Amino acid sequence: MRVVAKFGGTSLGSGDRIDRAADSIADAVEAGNEIAVVASAMGSTTDDLLEEIAFEAEPEDRAEIVSMGERTSVRMLKAALSARGVNAVFIEPGHPDWPVLTNERGEVNVEATKRRAEALAEQLDDTVPVITGFLAEGPDGEVATLGRGGSDTTAMMLGQYFDADEVVIVTDVEGVMTGDPRVVEGARNVGSITVDELRNLSFRGAEVVAPSALVYKDKSLDVRVVHYQHGDLLVGGTSIEGSFEHLIDMEEVPLSCLTIAGRAIRNRPGILADLSEALRQEGINIDAVASGMDSVTYYVERSVAELAEATLHDEVVVDDSLSSITVEDDIAVIRVTGGELPNQPGVIRTLVNPLAEAGINIHDLITSATSVAIFVAWEDREETLDIVHDLF
Repeated sequence: MRVVAKFGGTSLGSGDRIDRAADSIADAVEAGNEIAVVASAMGSTTDDLLEEIAFEAEPEDRAEIVSMGERTSVRMLKAALSARGVNAVFIEPGHPDWPVLTNERGEVNVEATKRRAEALAEQLDDTVPVITGFLAEGPDGEVATLGRGGSDTTAMMLGQYFDADEVVIVTDVEGVMTGDPRVVEGARNVGSITVDELRNLSFRGAEVVAPSALVYKDKSLDVRVVHYQHGDLLVGGTSIEGSFEHLIDMEEVPLSCLTIAGRAIRNRPGILADLSEALRQEGINIDAVASGMDSVTYYVERSVAELAEATLHDEVVVDDSLSSITVEDDIAVIRVTGGELPNQPGVIRTLVNPLAEAGINIHDLITSATSVAIFVAWEDREETLDIVHDLF
């Protein structure tokens, strides 16, 4: 059996727990299984590192700093496996076999990642790769991150692309419980739960599997959640059944909307490239972009809005086809992702009508092949999320 095992930060939080993790991996290998390991940062290392960045760090530097938690974990776990006679290798961004690649927009490069993952999977018959979770590698070799729950995403993605039989999430909860055992008496383990049920719990605060990871769950990929003290990767815990249908995600920070007006801007070759390159030179990530006949709109995090405005204003001044820039702050974005969502007749109306009935103004709406992004005022974000969540 081919298994991708993801060990969360708590399950690697001490030398004893790393020993326990290595024992469970070694036992599974000895039983004749092909095992790939995804490791989170030990304990709360990532949060601790983020708290210590009290200065204005460039995004590339920030990613390098926070990557140190996962880089330490894979070295510790690889060493523990080697001590048990397991042929293991740690793999991190920069390694020739590193599988998770992103494009210029910071999104996972699906085709390139699939190719790398398939090549790495061919080594599983005699090697246990110990892979840093949460991290990715950009087009220029720079370290990138996959956001909150990124290690879960790494494991589920690789489980899919490795053609694995199962993904096992090793964490500090005994699978999914009927209730929080710290609050209610008699809470017990749920033997199985559907993807939709788990997603609903996750959006309401249950920390089991990151919602963003569930997009990679289909009916052919088994997923289980087990407690780190369980000791057996192959049985027990809670099975997650079914396949991903829709993912609803809300950005955790407010955005700013920067609109550049110009004459027949849509017919100006290279204008998007010029404006986007100016922002890239300043290390500003673009969350979304929309264009019309006479305007281009960029959405960026509120924290970099002033720098983005100054940067784009410089472009306006030197380009005769551009006339002015304006900024609106405190915008929220809620995205619905899943299958051929925007190609479903009536899906936009399904989203827009309930929001209008609730008196929520849609600032912008952007669709792609697999998602719809709804931009609203920051103060309307929670109500919008509730409405969209109920719809899907």
